[in-house]
Amino acid sequence: MKIKNIPVGTLVYNVELEPGRGGRMIRSAGSSARILANEGKYTNIQMASSEVRKILSECFGSIGTVSHPEWRYTIIGKAGKSRLRGRRPVVRGTAMNPVDHPHGGGEGRQPIGLKHPKTPWGKPALGVRTRGKKWTDKFIVSRRVKKSK
Repeated sequence: MKIKNIPVGTLVYNVELEPGRGGRMIRSAGSSARILANEGKYTNIQMASSEVRKILSECFGSIGTVSHPEWRYTIIGKAGKSRLRGRRPVVRGTAMNPVDHPHGGGEGRQPIGLKHPKTPWGKPALGVRTRGKKWTDKFIVSRRVKKSK
């Protein structure tokens, strides 16, 4: 159904970003977003992360939530089952050699030795915003609020 025809406060999923391009957002198991307001040719929706963004009212979305919310409790159990799903092994940087990673090298267990953790390519790894300049930035009304630990 078109987003503009769905009442305010309704939960939606499988929402299009551009009319006619197919559902792009809110598709993972158990997720949904809430319609907050209709303003002209845009509709404000609140994502599960609490981010509020504008969507063109002509875009389609499905009413309800995605099924199987208990997927988050699935235990994969062993590395082989994860490999069958296409996930490759992740090796810690400290287990590598200095030529392979900024955290690598040293005799025995060593601290990072740097001011901040780094990616294998030397970029900051923790607490750095990774979202670049995207064409959809102009549609974000309010960013998500990071939960404190």
